[in-house]
Amino acid sequence: MKNITNPETSVAAAGGKKRRREEEEEVGCSHAECFSLQDELTFSDTSVALRMMRAQFPRIDQASVPPFILQSQLYSSLNDRTQVDRELEWLRRDKAVRVFKLNTGQDDHAIIFLDDYLYQVDRIAKRMEENKQSDTDIFKWFKEHVLDSKLEPSIAHHELCSLLALGGKVKDAHITLLINAGLLTRQLIDPDMYWFAIPSIGKLWKALLQGRKELLSLLKRKRHKEMFLAELEKRRLRYSPLDMRFHIRDLIGSGHLKTFQTTSGLVVRVSND
Repeated sequence: MKNITNPETSVAAAGGKKRRREEEEEVGCSHAECFSLQDELTFSDTSVALRMMRAQFPRIDQASVPPFILQSQLYSSLNDRTQVDRELEWLRRDKAVRVFKLNTGQDDHAIIFLDDYLYQVDRIAKRMEENKQSDTDIFKWFKEHVLDSKLEPSIAHHELCSLLALGGKVKDAHITLLINAGLLTRQLIDPDMYWFAIPSIGKLWKALLQGRKELLSLLKRKRHKEMFLAELEKRRLRYSPLDMRFHIRDLIGSGHLKTFQTTSGLVVRVSND
């Protein structure tokens, strides 16, 4: 005897699956970091914005990657981009933060508080010492003589060697060790230039690109390519461990998304191409 499918049961099952998918895409808030992005979307001061976003950095593998803030996120958090650039430069010169060029193929820059970055350098040095790696003094020289005096995102090979030489005799193996530790990357257009780098960031910048694509795709499927911010920030991205709020700030600051106020709340819409 053939099994007869009840149409009502099929519809109910389909509806149940749809509800489960929707529930899976939403994130529950059970800790102090849960907040309304609508209430904390903009700030009046770059330093305050940086510290707030550092505290709200997604809880991923923070033991290996320090909290970072994208420059685009700062642009979304203050109304005056010139103010952001000016105050960020002050913070950089005061050695409060460092700015890093990300290897995303786009004009992406990450900002990390200097104390967080130095802590990561110390952890790398300690791990290599525990593994009986030789030449680990180079990390101390790198901290004290290079990071302390070279504040720009890049450095030339001869300048790097000159600064490291203030700590001791520099060998090619020292430079290789810094590169392998993820603290330096060679620039493709000029092998004699290096970018200062964030160790273990590779997977996250790939997730950043995937999250951007996924969020834009989600909104483009909506009527008028828009959603209420309060609803959107509850969604969970499938292909990025960086949370929805992280990506919303990024895409607003880069100009891919825009916001406008309605009587029912703040709306996020895809910007016109």
